[in-house]
Amino acid sequence: MQAIHRFSRVFKEKVAAAKVLPGIAALLMVAIMPLAAQAQAYPHRPVRVIIPFPPGGTLDTVGRLLAQKLGEQTGQSFIIENRPGGNGIIGADMVSKAPADGYTLLFNASTFVTAPMTMKSVPYGVVKDFTPVALVAKAPLSVSINKNLPVTDIKSLISYAQANPGKMTFAVGSIGSAGHLSTELLKRAGKLDYLIVPYKGTAPAFQDLIGGQIDGFIDPILGSLQYHKNGMLRVVAVTSATRAPNLPDVPTVGETIPGYEFYSWYGLWGPARLPADVTAKLNAEVNKALATDMKDKLQEQGLLLTPGSVQDFVKFQASDMERAQKIITEGKIHVE
Repeated sequence: MQAIHRFSRVFKEKVAAAKVLPGIAALLMVAIMPLAAQAQAYPHRPVRVIIPFPPGGTLDTVGRLLAQKLGEQTGQSFIIENRPGGNGIIGADMVSKAPADGYTLLFNASTFVTAPMTMKSVPYGVVKDFTPVALVAKAPLSVSINKNLPVTDIKSLISYAQANPGKMTFAVGSIGSAGHLSTELLKRAGKLDYLIVPYKGTAPAFQDLIGGQIDGFIDPILGSLQYHKNGMLRVVAVTSATRAPNLPDVPTVGETIPGYEFYSWYGLWGPARLPADVTAKLNAEVNKALATDMKDKLQEQGLLLTPGSVQDFVKFQASDMERAQKIITEGKIHVE
């Protein structure tokens, strides 16, 4: 606004010096004021950040931390709006149809790019209708088991599943999610025979895992960490390449099944055709945020920060989608 006022004052001075008729001067002001507003640096008003899932999960936690930092850095509010429904489709569709001006963004997990592969139809195309802005973090997953089962690591999990073929059950929080694909990959890599049971979200899945209605659940570490520490369930492995700093005594799946590695991840997108300067600005601000105390907060929760360029994110997304498509096709995963 200061820039507009300064522009207006200078313009009026020029008009007076040139002795332009008042009526013409007013018309010129009306025509030029929008141009002055456009010249303001982005962002010059509040930004909506859509999270297409309910509050309280890992995605929401990370998104709110990021929004707070972006607001502090830019001097504008980045306002989180939770728009759950349709396995994330409703909120994402809102962003795909929003103006490509940088004032409506999508913060989402890797489910955003993988879940549509399991559906007959989706009202948007991930690549066609969105602009990747920044990869924020990767989340190792935890393999959580009901505490009453005789399973303490991946070896004993394999032994128990093989001794009870078709009887062991694993929950998935949503079809096509990282947890789902990781569960399918473990089943195949370990040559296991267990039943995969879809749930509508992670909360009911954890509730049934703790209650004994389900045997196992693979989901980001943040969701299971406190339950594990309280003895309400048992985390027997993590899916990262190395052990998680917040669970140093828990082995990786790869220590038993070489090469096994899987993550959920979180990113920021805008609508298609987001201006390059706005995209670059947002990417730079995200990277800046990841170098603040936000870094320690995320790492304490077991997340791996992934600062990088817009192009880095584009390449990462393409690679992850290719891998996911292979697992989904081979596992014949689809929404009923």
